[in-house]
Amino acid sequence: MRDYGVEGQLGLEETPEEYVERLVEIFSEVRRVLRGDGTVFLNLGDSYYGGKGASNYNFQKRRESGNLHGDQHNIEATIGGMRPLDAPQDGLKPKDLVGIPWRVAFALQADGWWLRSDIIWSKPNPMPESVRDRPTKSHEYIFLLSKSKTYYYDHEAIKEPFESAEEHAKRKRIVASHGDSEESSTGMAGGHNMLGDPEKGKNKRSVWTVATKPYREAHFATFPQDLIRPCVLAGCPAGGTVLDPFFGAGTTGLVSKQEARGYIGIELNPEYVEMARQRITGSVRWRG
Repeated sequence: MRDYGVEGQLGLEETPEEYVERLVEIFSEVRRVLRGDGTVFLNLGDSYYGGKGASNYNFQKRRESGNLHGDQHNIEATIGGMRPLDAPQDGLKPKDLVGIPWRVAFALQADGWWLRSDIIWSKPNPMPESVRDRPTKSHEYIFLLSKSKTYYYDHEAIKEPFESAEEHAKRKRIVASHGDSEESSTGMAGGHNMLGDPEKGKNKRSVWTVATKPYREAHFATFPQDLIRPCVLAGCPAGGTVLDPFFGAGTTGLVSKQEARGYIGIELNPEYVEMARQRITGSVRWRG
């Protein structure tokens, strides 16, 4: 099997604590360059602990991929995989779920980020698992974080359609009688977090059902465009620039280009850089 790892990449830490610590360090630099009203979308996978020498450690070494939105400086990052642990870890027993996403989220919160939402990426076509003592994993977390209490977030751009005429009528009555925020009137920069125009749909929910799609040209997991699009639309205004510090195959750049945003991609692996360049310029036909 071909090794697509490069020196200095995330995912080779010895312990979960080191992995979390390194991410906090990276995101402290992100916060340094982030606009005051910037937001972060962070996607993280999880794993099971197999214990010393065990072969069932299930934190797969996936390719890091993600985005840091430039003008508004937002990030959607997928950080996957550490190498199998070689020594017992405090509090972790064989077969324990490690809980990497929430460890990172709480560490970032403690470091000063506002943890605003946990979004569930629900996969209708998850990878099969040969397990009989727990459900098959079919979701990942995306965390919405912000640098400050008020921040840029275009909820109108990603509204969902109503499921029925009755639901639509109910929302119109609510807006007509109240017109207030679903949460608070001070949640967003530049105005109230209003329910908005009910004709445009309802506020996007925290469970996003997006199927994974294979890419013939890629040798690692890539983001579906439909997962990245709402992050770009909500987190970066038209004409803004999207900065992706884990560019991978360039899905963020491709979606940003489609949605009239600029993009800057940072990638350690030169093979991925070329793959992303070909994909975004259209010299390779991509599906999804």
